[in-house]
Parts: sequence; C-alpha cells; structure tokens
Amino acid sequence: MRTFAIRARDGVMELNYSEDSNKPPFRKFMITYNPKFSIGDNLENIKVALTGLPVDAAIIENSLNYEFSDTIIGINHQKIDIGLAIANMMNVPVVNLNKVKEVGLQKAVSDKSNYLKWHLDYYGEYSGKRNYGQEAMLTIGNGYFGLRGAYVEANADQDNYPGMYVAGVYNQLTTKINDRDVVNEDLVNLPNSQFISFGVDHQQPFKIKKEDIQDIYRSLNLKTGVLTTTLHIQLSTGHILEVRATKVANMTNWHRYAIKYELKPINFSGSLQIYSEIDGSVLNGNVERYSDFNQHHLDIIGMSAHDNQISMSGQTKTSKVAFVINSKLDSQDFDTTSSINTDTENQLIRQTLSLDVEPEKSYEFEKCVSIFTGNADDDRLESAAQSELNDSSFNDTLNDSQKFWKNVWNKSDIKITNDITSQKLTRVNIYHMLVTSAALASGKLDASVGARGLHGEAYRGHIFWDVTFDLPFYAIHYPAIAKQCMLYRYNRIDEARKYAKSEGKDGAMYPWQSGMYGDEQSQFVHLNPVSGEWDPDNSRLQRHVSISVAYDVLKYVQITGDRDFMEKYGLEMLLSICKFWVSMVSYDKDADRYDIHNVMGPDEFHEEYPNADEQGLTNNAYTNIMVSWLFDKVATVVSKQKADVLKAANSKSGTDSNLLTQMSDIAHKLRLDINDEGIIGQFAGYFNLSKLNFDSYRKKYGDISRIDRLLKGEGKSPDSYQVAKQADTLMAYYELPFSEVEDVINRLGYKLPANYFTSNLRFYLDRTTHGSTLSRIVYSVLDEMDGNMDQSWQLFSTALFSDYYDIQGGTTAEGIHLGVMGATLQIETGCYGGVRFDTDEVSVNPHLPQNWKKISFKQAYQGIKYQFEITHHEITVTADAETHIKVAEKDYSLTKNKATTISYK
Repeated sequence: MRTFAIRARDGVMELNYSEDSNKPPFRKFMITYNPKFSIGDNLENIKVALTGLPVDAAIIENSLNYEFSDTIIGINHQKIDIGLAIANMMNVPVVNLNKVKEVGLQKAVSDKSNYLKWHLDYYGEYSGKRNYGQEAMLTIGNGYFGLRGAYVEANADQDNYPGMYVAGVYNQLTTKINDRDVVNEDLVNLPNSQFISFGVDHQQPFKIKKEDIQDIYRSLNLKTGVLTTTLHIQLSTGHILEVRATKVANMTNWHRYAIKYELKPINFSGSLQIYSEIDGSVLNGNVERYSDFNQHHLDIIGMSAHDNQISMSGQTKTSKVAFVINSKLDSQDFDTTSSINTDTENQLIRQTLSLDVEPEKSYEFEKCVSIFTGNADDDRLESAAQSELNDSSFNDTLNDSQKFWKNVWNKSDIKITNDITSQKLTRVNIYHMLVTSAALASGKLDASVGARGLHGEAYRGHIFWDVTFDLPFYAIHYPAIAKQCMLYRYNRIDEARKYAKSEGKDGAMYPWQSGMYGDEQSQFVHLNPVSGEWDPDNSRLQRHVSISVAYDVLKYVQITGDRDFMEKYGLEMLLSICKFWVSMVSYDKDADRYDIHNVMGPDEFHEEYPNADEQGLTNNAYTNIMVSWLFDKVATVVSKQKADVLKAANSKSGTDSNLLTQMSDIAHKLRLDINDEGIIGQFAGYFNLSKLNFDSYRKKYGDISRIDRLLKGEGKSPDSYQVAKQADTLMAYYELPFSEVEDVINRLGYKLPANYFTSNLRFYLDRTTHGSTLSRIVYSVLDEMDGNMDQSWQLFSTALFSDYYDIQGGTTAEGIHLGVMGATLQIETGCYGGVRFDTDEVSVNPHLPQNWKKISFKQAYQGIKYQFEITHHEITVTADAETHIKVAEKDYSLTKNKATTISYK
C-alpha cells in the first residue's frame, strides 16, 4: 500500500512517503504553512508535492484526541480535520497512527474508507451562506416535512436558519414593487420547533456564538438518517460543557421527529436549565433577494401547555392552511411532567426545566415533535397531533429511521468501487431524493417534488420541469412516488386548461412555476443582484414545461408498465397537452411549414429578439423537435388503447380523431433553422446575433456563469448575443435515444452532414456558461455520446460536487438542487453503467470512468427486477424472471434468479 504520513509541527507539515505500507525507505517533504493563504491553499501544496506519486492512504502521526474524529490537527493556531480535507482533495482515506498500531494498516484504511462512504461530516463553525449551505446539506426529513440541519440552539439570523417546510403548504402575499402589486406564493417556513438549549444559573438560553465555541462537529450518517452535532463550549463565565444533539425524522410515521440532547458539565456543578421552544414568530427569510417582499405568512392562533407538553396552532394568512405543532420534553434522569415551567410571549412558547448538575456527569433529554397540517376547519388536527406525540419516543423514531434507510440502501444503493468521494456523494444524492419525497408514496399528499427539495426557500419551493430529471430514479425504485408526482400534475389539469384559455390557446398549458393550485407562479420582474435593479422576467414563456409533463407521463408508464395510470389519467393529460401544442402553431402556406412563436427554450438567457415589440422567440429547436416527437409518440399510444378508454379520454380532453390528423401534419412540417454547416439554430434568427468575447468577460469578472446579469449590469442584453445559460438546442439528445431524435429530423425533411452532432456539440459548448447546474448534467451525457470521456467526467464530477462545494457561490444555502441530484444517479447507471430502457428490452452499453473499477446497482423495469455488476470488461446481471437483454448490440437470454456474466470488451 502506497502511503504518506503527516506530522504537524510549528508552521510546518512533514510528509514521509512510502511505497510499502508506511515502511522505509521514505521520501521526505517539508510543507511550510503560509498564513497569508487559506488552509485549503496550504493543503493543496501537499497534493502538489506528491504529484506523480500514487497514493492509497494517508496517516496522521500526531492528531489531537477527540471523540468525533481522530484526524484533527493543530497548525498555525488553527485546528482542521485534515482527514476530511485530504479525503476530499485526494480521494484517499486518512487514518490515525494510533489506530494503525491498534488494528493494523489494512483494517484501519478499510474502516475509514467505509466510514467516509457513509457519512457527510463538517468540522468547525462557519458563517453566512456557507453555514446556510451546510444546513441544507444536513437536512433531515421524510417527504412530508424537511427540517434544515441547523444547530438546535440557533434562531434565524445571518449565520443560522432553522427552517422547516411541509410538502404542499404554500401561501400567497402581495407586495407593491415599482408601483406594481406583486403576488408571490411561497413554500411556508413553519414555526421553529427544533429549538432546545441550556443555560447556566438561570441565564438566557445558550445560542451559537463563535467566541463561546471551542469545537463543532456535525455528522450525517447516511446509512441511518441520523444527524449528530457535537459542541465543545466554554462560556464567557468560564463554564465548560460538552453538548451533543442527535436529530432524526420518523420515516414511516411521517408527522414525527425527535431530538436527543445530551450535556456534560466539565468543570462546574450547580444549577442548569434546559429550554425547549416552539417559535411562531418566524418568517420566510432564507433568500436575501426576496427580502423586499412581504414574508410574514403565519397567523398564530393558540398556544397551550400541560405536564411536559406544549402546543402551537395557527394557519397561513391567505391560503388558510391550518397547522398544529406539539412537542414534549422527556428525560430518564428526571420527572419532567411535574418540574417544567412554561411561559409564552410574542408568538413563542417555552419550557424551562431546572436541575442540579455535577461535573463529568452526562445528562440526557429527549424532545419529540409532531406536526399536522390541513384545512382550517378540520377540528381533528389537534387530536391527531396529540395522539402522534403520545406514541412517539426518540428510540421509536430512531428504530424506524434505521429500518427505513436499511431498506433504501438494499433497494436503491449504487455501489462504486475505487472512488470514495463519488460513492459518498452518490449516497448523499439518494438520501436527499428520499428526504424530499418518501411520504409521497403514501398517496395521501397532494404534492410533488420541488426543484430545491424541502431544504430551503429558493424558487419559492415551486415545482418546475426539474421533475423530469428526478422521475427516472423514482419510477425505477419507488414507482408510488413517481406516480404521485404525475397525479400532482393531473390534479391541476383544470388550472392548466384555464391558463391555456387565458392566453388564447386550447388544451392544457402547464405553468413554468407551479405551487399549491397549479396556476402560473412565475414573476413579471426579478431582482438582478449585480445591478440591484428589477428586470423584466419572461420565464413563463418556457412552454416546454408542458412537453416535460407529457414526457414524464410516457416515461413513467414505460418504466413501470402502469397501464391503469395511462387509462385513467395519462391519456387525458397527453391529449390535452397535444391539443395545446396544436393551438400553438401557425401555418406558413408558402413554405408549407409550421412555426411556433412566442416561446423560450431551456436556455433562459434569451427571452425575446433585440429591439422586438413581442416577447418570446420563434421556432426554438428543442421545443419543435420535442413537439414533433411527442405527436408521433402519442399517436402510437392512442392506437393501442381500447375504444372505450379512448372515448372517455377524448371526452374529458375535448378532442377527437381530427386531433391526430393535425398532429401528424405538424409533426412532419415544423420548421428548424439549420445553417450550411449543419448547425441547428437555437431558434429562428440565432445566427444573426452577435458573438461574445468570453475571454474578455472572464478577465473582467472571473465567474461568468450568470453572464446575463453581468451584461444587464452593463446596460446590455444577453438577447443580443450567442450565449447560453445551459443546454437548449441539444437537450432532446439528452432526453431521447439518439435514433429517435434523428427520426424527428428526418421526418421534418432535413438532411444533416455525417459529423453534425460533434459540430453542434462543440458549437454550443463554446457558447454555454453553465449558469444552471443542470447544464453540466446534459453536456456530460452528450460528451460521453460523442466519445469525449474526459470532458464528460469533468462535467459530471463538477455536477456531483455542485451542492457539496456550493459551486454557485451561495445557492445551496437556499436549498439543494434536486434535479441535479436525480440526474447524476441516472448518469452513473444509464450513461456510464450503460443500462438503458429505450425499448421493451433492456440494453447495456457501459462506458465506465477510468478510475471506477466497478459499479453495482439494482433496478426494476416493467415488473422485472435486475441486479447489475459492471466492470471495464464484464457485466454480471441477474433477473427475477426469464427475460432477454441486449449487451453491446448482442442479444442474451437470462434465466430466472441465475447470474449471467457477459464479456463486452
């Protein structure tokens, strides 16, 4: 085993590199710590010093002793968990020398590798958006609620934001902006019920302050869903304590969560108070750029207490969603039912428990919380919340969480060999996919998955087309969740019809941003943080969201084989959406072509033509390709339906056989703008736009991912330039099999040169700033298709890291990016693993990244469960039924429950 040992000295890190498991001979390096640079920059010098030397593990020779980590060192009057830092930087485990002596190097490295693959850890106290971002990444939840991973002792301020959100609970408020009444619908931040803290000698409750904290360590155990925060505290009075808070959500009884709060006085005895609160004075304050809007969404109606329990009830101001939040404070060490004092003030209810403590003795408390929401006239909420609370305990919640997550990892884990970081972040993404959605499987919640999960307030908690990027994972592993995402859209089809009618169109036109009711929630203005000005917002013109809804219906039914859903709901949705798109086209008789006007593509930088009077663009390539594809697919679906099913769907959607005739004609005659080199124009007139000097803007601004804001800040417009926020023209190649996109282009009567895909890919990559995290997802797949594996990996790995490193400079603080999380899982299995469900027969064409030795996963397709193990040369596959698969274009038969190994290279 190739190792390097680290010994921290005064201002210096001494490295000893060994090719033989930390045995001589050693190659020595001395890294001088430069206080002018960040810790990260100094640690980068380790990587530079070892360039060209293979490394399997690192060993810390003189780490500090902590119960939460054995790889913390002190250097230049700072402490750092160098194990976490090096694992992130070099993708190798870092072990403690004492551990090596105790169990041997091999086992120490194996144990640490396994730990790193299952834990998301943060060491140290951070402030501002960086801590906000860590709170989002450490969110616990169950699809009914999301509870940000804030310190339980924290109230909302510039450094901490203990938000809690319940799926589907929105509220609309009106604010006057620039003499315009602006209505915003927000996912509501409900009262802070996770607060629990302490005080010494009846002082005010302890709150997170840098000067009081010696050490902080936060660890999310992905295997069990348990978040543990450890604090070493020294108060200004000299009192020293160790405090540990353990938070866990109940994944089955999803109205509950629990906190175990442990304290150990180190150097004092005497009086100590435990404070537990429910704070109803909260507002929606997670997103700074929304601060000009009214964000006070709650009316608190009642607060009460009895024995060791407290309760708060209220409702949202305009949507009138009622809520009841109950909590109880228990301890095995004390009788809390008779010794708690309760007081109320300013929409806050607080319990205080006083006790006498001794040094070096631990004291343990449990706070259990139940949350119910419903109609304002539902008088059962209080009794339901009370019943749930009575049945809850920390151990019950913990056991439930452990059982739930054990099933998750058995069912939907993706195992990656030889890449610790990819493995950990893959599991982080699976974790958050379930935190956002698990309760939806019950069929009892009229909600879907928001673009930012239940983790923050960006995008106001709305549902976008991002569901398309998440749906395959849900449909493959948790079809009940995928079905609920579809039913959310179906339940709002009448609003989609009203929306279409309001724009003079037919059928169902789904909104770009959807919330509680399914009406359009996109704004007419948005704040440009670069210029400080309110700019027009035409994003509602992204009518392609209706294509995404139809695509999701088709994808869900294809993967699950749920014909009942298609007959009862899906067919009506598809016909209604097709009816809308038929009404969107205009016919050019002279050219015998159809055009689609006044739309935006996924790019979002282009909202209209320069100097134009009308909003929107004409013949967005992605939109037109997908409409042609959709019309063809729906015609095929219709041809396979029973007469009575089709009659019922036509009746509900107001369609008949004439619709299919129109669809067929349009599907053959939509217009694309293609130049002489075979480049498909993003929209009509795209090639007339000016080219932008990207190098000049990079020199001027550095990060140009949101160059739209930079240009507007200079008084210019991105509408004038060939620049894109994210994949647009080539997006269809991400969503569809390559052959199906080519079928569309051929059906439309266009002939492209042999190398057109490569030319188009290079053309648009050169013009894309990746201002959306989804951009790297799409181009990673397209690069792999084009044989550019190095660039595919670079884009994929950046996307995989995007929320962990908050690469957009603070956006993770406002909620994780769920679309990217779901899409990375599909790249791993469908692109790199090569397992695709394009037809009724599973096809496998792997293209593993060079540093991955093997990838293993389970998937279900059309009622058959598969298990795959894929290396660079072989595939081993097991199915629970007799079936056929295609591997590297060759057909193979599978015997039920018998592993079959196939060499493909």
